[in-house]
Amino acid sequence: MNTESVKNAYSAGASQGSTGVSGSGPSGRWYACDGPAAAVLDNRGTVLRWTKTAEDLTGFRAEEVCGRPAQELVADLPDDDLRDTTQMPASGRVRLWHQCGDTVDVTFRTTKVGWAEVLVLAAPTHHVADHEQGAALLRALSAQNRITIAVHDTDLTTVQTNATPGPLDGCPVQPGARLSDVLCAKDAENLEAVLRQVLKTGAPVIRKNQQVSWRHDPARQHALSLSAFRLEDARGRPTGVAALYMDNADQMRALRNLDLAREVAERVGGSLDVVRTAQDLANVLAPAFADLAAVDLAHPVFTGEEPSKQLGGGDMDNAALAPTTAVWPADIKRGDTVPALPDHPLLRNFRHGDTVVFGRDDFIAMVSDPRLVEYLVPKDAHSVMVAPLHARGLTLGAISAWRCGRSDPFTEDEAALMRQIASRGALAIDNARRYTREHRAAVVLQQRLLPPATTDSPAAETASAYLPAGGGAEIGGDWYDAITLPSLRLALVSGDVGGHGMPASATMGRLRAAIQTLADLELEPDELLTRLADLVQRLAAETPAGDHDIIGGTCLYAVYDPVTQRCAIASAGHPPPVLVRPDGTAEVVAISPGPPLAVCGMPYETTVIHVEPGSVLALYTDGLVEQRDRDIDQGLRRLTDALAASCRPDRALDETGGALLADLTAQAPRDDATLLLARTRAIPAADTAHWEIPADPAAVSKAREWITRQLTMWGLDDLLFTTQLIVSELVTNAIRYGRPPMDLRLIRHDVLVCEVTDSSSTQPRLRRARTTDEGGRGLFLVAQLGGRWGCRHGQNGKTIWSEQVIQDSP
Repeated sequence: MNTESVKNAYSAGASQGSTGVSGSGPSGRWYACDGPAAAVLDNRGTVLRWTKTAEDLTGFRAEEVCGRPAQELVADLPDDDLRDTTQMPASGRVRLWHQCGDTVDVTFRTTKVGWAEVLVLAAPTHHVADHEQGAALLRALSAQNRITIAVHDTDLTTVQTNATPGPLDGCPVQPGARLSDVLCAKDAENLEAVLRQVLKTGAPVIRKNQQVSWRHDPARQHALSLSAFRLEDARGRPTGVAALYMDNADQMRALRNLDLAREVAERVGGSLDVVRTAQDLANVLAPAFADLAAVDLAHPVFTGEEPSKQLGGGDMDNAALAPTTAVWPADIKRGDTVPALPDHPLLRNFRHGDTVVFGRDDFIAMVSDPRLVEYLVPKDAHSVMVAPLHARGLTLGAISAWRCGRSDPFTEDEAALMRQIASRGALAIDNARRYTREHRAAVVLQQRLLPPATTDSPAAETASAYLPAGGGAEIGGDWYDAITLPSLRLALVSGDVGGHGMPASATMGRLRAAIQTLADLELEPDELLTRLADLVQRLAAETPAGDHDIIGGTCLYAVYDPVTQRCAIASAGHPPPVLVRPDGTAEVVAISPGPPLAVCGMPYETTVIHVEPGSVLALYTDGLVEQRDRDIDQGLRRLTDALAASCRPDRALDETGGALLADLTAQAPRDDATLLLARTRAIPAADTAHWEIPADPAAVSKAREWITRQLTMWGLDDLLFTTQLIVSELVTNAIRYGRPPMDLRLIRHDVLVCEVTDSSSTQPRLRRARTTDEGGRGLFLVAQLGGRWGCRHGQNGKTIWSEQVIQDSP
């Protein structure tokens, strides 16, 4: 290169001005070369040899540069320095002239290659900076012991890696190995499939999570995150794949803990059964958190009561084990009592609410009794974590979680997680405990308010069954009743109060007492329901606005007369009864239901049916026929078929009722269910007598003659005198104050019933006559001579009756 050309280039650069941008001219263009530029200088700085890369960097050809001083290429040195400089620095950064007049910012390094020659290597400064930063990044990544960088060739053989050489599975991890030399065959195959896909498509893989096992320890899995990208040559041809294998254990553990916390929130607490809630808690913990999990609860918790302030072994029972298929030591089963443990500092910490972790050896040393060790410690267990179940100031029990075999020991982070899980689980168990207590109290109240399950009367044999709501639902106000009425009749009642819980039970008790009172008035079924509906309206007016739904309800009232074998039925919005005849056929009784009891002002209608002796009349509430999986019509058909198949003459009614209730209801019904069965009887015609009374005072003597013959025929001579007096008074009153037609009827069973019926609706009254009164003592004599007496009104008049106990009844 001649001096003039250098000066011209320098002048051009000076005239254009320098932008000060490293490695670029005023236009901002970059001047790069394929690799570092190289030149050989003599000891005076004269260029001896000039490479192609140097030409690419500066734009000057070798013939222009060789033989000239190198200082002439430097753009930022004054002319005086160009003349005076005779030594080359070892390294530095300068700006060189480019052939087009721009400057190139380069970094150089010099090396002596002989006694009189110097090798100069130069590259654009920005390339050197990028290279240094990349090298620093690569060194930093390579230094991370949880990040393994590996370069695989196109056959997926490891070419280069930062993994520390060392024996693994009997051979060192070094270049030349394959993934199958380190990992289990299946895991290596899965990873190689990912790498081949990267080689084939060029699409990188970012943070793909894999679970892998080492060949030397296949039982233990490790969390691995894989990132990979394809390597290419200058022509874009694949030369291999670079992979980053990162230990993902902490992240996976954090995700697992989040999933576990979510599972506890979603799955624990959905049931209000104490044991079910405890089992849900154990199922969440094992096997996701521990290999084995047990939940132990204090004895009172199972029945809904509060536990004692201090808990220890001996006063807790096992409530749940998980997994359910696991084999526990000494055949531990759910419900077994937890044995007492000796005093220990860690146990004292547990009693103060801390979660404690034991290693196997520490736990065995604490227990000290070999028999307890054999009973408590699972096979291959190496650590146990015990957390108290503490809620609302009560310690309800404890959770025990065991890890066995090759699983990792518990960590402090996991102990903190267990405290959170135990806290949430304890609240769920305590909710179930409190529900159990309230539910049991309501059930006891309900059962105390209900009549005996079985009755036996001249009209019918009855058996009833009651199933309270379960599965977290409060009990309802369902009830039944069998009320003995005068003249050997029987009233059957089935009712359902709206709402649930204690208020519903209380309302049910009030309605049942009201029906008992109204039944003593011997009202017709429709009249009784009308008066009951009026009472419900008055009760609703006294009730706070938010509790109106527990005042209303439905009711079915039926009266069976064994003499006439007729049954009168009226319904206030209640499902119809089912009649099973002696031949085994069953049918739903067609009735005209009226409105529910909460609706006032609407009439009720009485339906009268003939019932053969030996028939079974079934009254029930809607909880028996209406469930989630079927509507009430389907349930009624199912009930009818079941009654036809089960109500056999040779089968006890109480057994039939219990079996039907169990078969027709869900395991945990959402509503109460009751079933009342009545197997009817009939009074034989030979045990009744009937006469028409003429409207003539002389008929009184005839009536005495009729009953004398009848009682003598029945062998009731001991009742002859009192019965004559009673009949004389009743017939006299009917002739004097009533209207024809008039009838006299005697019914014999365990009592002797005398009935006088007339067409008048006048209500007789019992009064105490004064000494000077000539009358008014008739009903008083009837009341004194008979066991009880009364009056009932019908559509065509009234009936006055009296009962006397037969001492040796047939």
